[in-house]
Amino acid sequence: MHSTILFQGQHEVRIRTITAEHPWNWLSSGWLDMCSEPGISYLYGAAFTLVGFALLIGLESLDAGFLILPLVFGFVLVGPAVAVGLYEVSRRLDQGIPMDLADALGAFRRNPGQIALVGLFLLVAFVAWVRLAMLEFMLFFGSAPPSVDHLVDALFLSSSAVPFLMVGVVTGAVLAAATFAMTAIAIPMLVDRPECDAMTAMLTSFEAVRRNWRPMTLWAFLIAFFTMFGLALFFIGLVVTFPLIGHASWHAYRDLVERGH
Repeated sequence: MHSTILFQGQHEVRIRTITAEHPWNWLSSGWLDMCSEPGISYLYGAAFTLVGFALLIGLESLDAGFLILPLVFGFVLVGPAVAVGLYEVSRRLDQGIPMDLADALGAFRRNPGQIALVGLFLLVAFVAWVRLAMLEFMLFFGSAPPSVDHLVDALFLSSSAVPFLMVGVVTGAVLAAATFAMTAIAIPMLVDRPECDAMTAMLTSFEAVRRNWRPMTLWAFLIAFFTMFGLALFFIGLVVTFPLIGHASWHAYRDLVERGH
């Protein structure tokens, strides 16, 4: 496992080369962190799930049920910003530092401005995702998008289903891949290195994904799988899968970037 220097000077960053075994190790380590701090972990998962439920209820009240799927999957884009407290829990467990719920909830104070900038980037990606979905619905279904009751038929059985899904999958995958590359380890890095700035963290994330694109593609697939599994259980599964991914993402950062001196 060798490393390469990405930046010189104040923000020297050494990126490691990893293998396809690492993503599975991250999940294992994330699970151990959950078992070590179950109260905080499941609280974060429950809060994320409740926000998802509120999102669904809000869409139905606005007669915008056709946006349920794109909004739900787009909502996951902002997950790295929501999981700041989970990164702090894993950081403290990693270093043997005592913690409580207040430490987890206040984790953003370690680097507030720069974490907020990455959060803003994720919010912009989320808005772009939703606007793109609305445009695609208008292109393929006109000014009268399908209601919730007819959403499955429209997406899988109508004459517009195949081209709509093809365009949606391709455009969504491009946006999701770009967002993932820029933020996969950016916020964990900002939590770990309070002196680091958002641009350095996002460029480090991009370079780490680029240099390790095979294992990181597997990691992206695993994130998508566990997220879809949680959603398939009517959001309840996110109580477990969201904190699992959050803790595991910290270990992804730790394996990809050498600790600063």
